[in-house]
Amino acid sequence: MTDSRATSLVLMGRFGAPHGVRGEIRLQSFAGDPLAIADYGPLTDRSGRKSIVILDLRPQGKDMLVARVDGVRDRDGAQALNGVELFLARDRLPAPEADEFYLADLEGLRAESAVGEEIGRVVAVRNFGAGDILEIAPVGGGETLMFPFTKAVAPIIDLAGGRIVVEPPTQTEGESED
Repeated sequence: MTDSRATSLVLMGRFGAPHGVRGEIRLQSFAGDPLAIADYGPLTDRSGRKSIVILDLRPQGKDMLVARVDGVRDRDGAQALNGVELFLARDRLPAPEADEFYLADLEGLRAESAVGEEIGRVVAVRNFGAGDILEIAPVGGGETLMFPFTKAVAPIIDLAGGRIVVEPPTQTEGESED
């Protein structure tokens, strides 16, 4: 039996707006070293059917790159890629070091409280610009729960046991529940 995580796709980056008129495009890389996104060879879209080859990269600010992509020669071609997420087959990534993991490995884990009560399942790890956020589908259904993905909120990540312990932050004085 194979581990579905080993054959799944891992989100490596996301294209943004075109940069200039010659087909360059902004790229947010999620690789540990942002420029290393081009070192993995062809990437794919979410479906895994479209191959995307990054020809050249250069940094633009802290978390953004500017990319040249094979087959994209003008602003319209770059605009067509705006918002496209770039994926790599999980088995093409190096094995993580001890006590390390890929964020994609958290998807599907059982989220539970410090006393072992099941809260739900991790459906995604999001980042809207202010840090990683665990998105958890609650046991009873309803809207997903969002928690900051910090050591204080998620102190235990047990991949082998298929679980993550979540200790929601407490509301501080002066905050409202609105």
